[in-house]
Amino acid sequence: MDSAPTRELAGLALARRQAVDRRTQLSSQLRTVLKSYFPQALELIGDELERPLALDFLQRWPDLGSAQKARPATLRSFYHQHTVRRPQLIERRIALIGQARLLVNDPVFIAPAVMQVQMFVETLRVLQKHIERIEARIEEVFATHPAAAFFRQLPGAGPAFGPRLLVAFGDDRSRYPKAANLQMFAGVAPVQQKSGQQLWIHWRWLAPVFLRQTFVEWAGQTVVYSTWARAYYFRQKRLGKSHHVILRALAFKWIRVLWRCWQNNEPYDEACYLDALKR
Repeated sequence: MDSAPTRELAGLALARRQAVDRRTQLSSQLRTVLKSYFPQALELIGDELERPLALDFLQRWPDLGSAQKARPATLRSFYHQHTVRRPQLIERRIALIGQARLLVNDPVFIAPAVMQVQMFVETLRVLQKHIERIEARIEEVFATHPAAAFFRQLPGAGPAFGPRLLVAFGDDRSRYPKAANLQMFAGVAPVQQKSGQQLWIHWRWLAPVFLRQTFVEWAGQTVVYSTWARAYYFRQKRLGKSHHVILRALAFKWIRVLWRCWQNNEPYDEACYLDALKR
């Protein structure tokens, strides 16, 4: 059985993922409502609707009419307070507000939409507060974990993937006698089925979804931070492979590399691995 800190990290990491997925869902619903009556807002607040700038703007000016009543100096002050420092961007947004026309001029339609926007804004604020609390606790538990140093230094691990990778491997080094055991359990190893002369290679259906996401999503981060992972990705891209197929194959390779380091209790060393690849 894993230690108490590892089990707590497992619960926290899953809770964070579920909360972030919920935030993404709510942001998408908010975007849909805005497009129905106030599409200009998406240019005025940017793409990240969960950010304080977006939430504060929509709370203060939930429709075009209220935004057009604001003085330009008030709008400039708002953007400055939210660390928007590019004068050209601010002036372009202010000009857009002044020149914009209502998409829908029916108060009976706009009023319920505004209420929906206010609901999403308030819900996203609460959700973001709890995500930050979960992330703070993850950081606290991870910082004192005996295995933190091993996973923290991995390429592209960061504060999110470091704890998730630690949980994926766990404390018991005998749990996965071979790298293939973890590759299959995590669902990144493909399944081969043969019938006569037919060979069918397909996605492994029965696998812990969050565990598979951890390895595949982290593999995507390593393309930015690891020399060999980046070279592998673009080589496969030139061969015509799709993005997700490449990341699953890259995750397969990373598990094999990390499993060996984990079993030997040795930190991953990019330079050593590059030398091994050359040999």
